[in-house]
Amino acid sequence: MYDLIIIGSGPAGLTAAIYATRAKLDFIIIEQNFMSGGQVVNTYEVDNYPATPGINGMDLSMKMREHAEGLGAVFVTEAVTSVDLTGDVKKVITMDNEYEAKTVILATGAEHRKLGIPGELELAGMGVSYCATCDGAFFRGKDVAVVGGGDVAVEDAIFLARLCNKVYVIHRRDELRAAKVLQDRLLSLPNVEMCWSYHAKSIEGEGGMVTKLNIMSAKDGSEKTLDVSGVFMAVGIQPTNELFTEQLETDKGGYIVAGEDGKTNLPGVFAAGDLRTKQLRQIITACADGANAVTSVQEYLLTH
Repeated sequence: MYDLIIIGSGPAGLTAAIYATRAKLDFIIIEQNFMSGGQVVNTYEVDNYPATPGINGMDLSMKMREHAEGLGAVFVTEAVTSVDLTGDVKKVITMDNEYEAKTVILATGAEHRKLGIPGELELAGMGVSYCATCDGAFFRGKDVAVVGGGDVAVEDAIFLARLCNKVYVIHRRDELRAAKVLQDRLLSLPNVEMCWSYHAKSIEGEGGMVTKLNIMSAKDGSEKTLDVSGVFMAVGIQPTNELFTEQLETDKGGYIVAGEDGKTNLPGVFAAGDLRTKQLRQIITACADGANAVTSVQEYLLTH
């Protein structure tokens, strides 16, 4: 019986582990992947986390992990298959084991949203990608497309423009949603072509590899075909919470309802990071969530 089980090892989970070790809690942190960090691992450059300008996501993640391990945090690499969060004793079941704890912090983050267009799933990993920094090097000197208009899409396009011959940016509106500094940088690049007010319709391939992206005008319905070798999807994220939604209250977007203190509708269950309701989903807010959640755990354990 642990004091706490942390599920997830992104910035929220890793920060929670750091605070939990300092609080002398008996806990484990369960992660599905061998590499800690969550989505941050796939970030080419993190320029908004204080005191670490220009650090790449993998390095930042490893520093967080090393910090937690150095304090004595115990990591378990197993896939969680089900949870029972309703009783006083919380149960976390994996493929190999069943763990029990007095409290649980859910820090499973979010994942890339799919467009659901023809060819997307069939050509995933064969030219369709959700991570420019992971796969961009495979498209050096080639023509590619980025679908989306937020910060991630613009960052992806800027990164790819350094490697690729040409980058098309497909956005369904006539203006970007990204931060102005990112927009200015993107629009100054000579090998970037904006496809304003278009949305992706379908992806085609030959020999199992992407060759074309078909796009449709949101204004008049006209269509164009772009000859590209890669299509990078950057159309948002969705919470990774399918294991918890039947037991926890969620908002209309599927995010777990929890305030800054991390408290959910179930006593002893706390949410931290991108899977909870919040205004801003960034590394720094995920870290703050992890710290706040552990503080709430300590308060709960004192009274139960």
